[in-house]
Amino acid sequence: MSQNNTHNGFAPLAQLEAYWEALRGGRLMPNRAEIDPRGIEQALEYSFIVERIAPGIARLRIAGSHMSDLMGMEVRGMPLTSFITPGSRRQLSDILEEVFETPATCSIQLHSEKAPGMPALEARMVLMPLKSDLGDVSRILGALVSVGEMGRSPRRFDVTRTALRPIVADGSQPIIAKPKPAVKPKVPEMAPGFQETKAPFKSDAPRQNAPYLRLVKSDD
Repeated sequence: MSQNNTHNGFAPLAQLEAYWEALRGGRLMPNRAEIDPRGIEQALEYSFIVERIAPGIARLRIAGSHMSDLMGMEVRGMPLTSFITPGSRRQLSDILEEVFETPATCSIQLHSEKAPGMPALEARMVLMPLKSDLGDVSRILGALVSVGEMGRSPRRFDVTRTALRPIVADGSQPIIAKPKPAVKPKVPEMAPGFQETKAPFKSDAPRQNAPYLRLVKSDD
């Protein structure tokens, strides 16, 4: 997914993808709590985290300054589809569901048409799922990068191309061994019928060295 994101000013996308991959290791995805802004300093102004609030709807919980510049306002709390033209919003909603449910990552190419005070603008977005603190897949770590003169805001984009990649755990995580079954105590064999097995007699009294034969003398 990062092969086409290292050129033409889209390097922050590749940096964010590499960070996400390093965090997840052999798992399907990392947890939301593992995301540390210090690990994505070079991509921080383009990055965002969205929360799934309904099927196909994800709200921005954290958003970098580049996204606010594109809209000309604070964007936290807004749906991610606010950056998309009405004709492409259904497509983005379907992509969000694929990322959450499959789960999968997605790279999206975007284009904003030329208009008075707004030159044509190319952009790209990446979406990578995260587990919430409750263990469900309800967060996405992503980034939106535009290259070129922004012009007048707000800027909204058409979806021109998508690349969806299902995630597969690589099995490198240690396998948890199943506990061995408890050893059952050995039960002595029973005599035929209901007769109990005779147990050998054992005395707690200390054993004394007694002669084998004992002479008893009697004058009677």
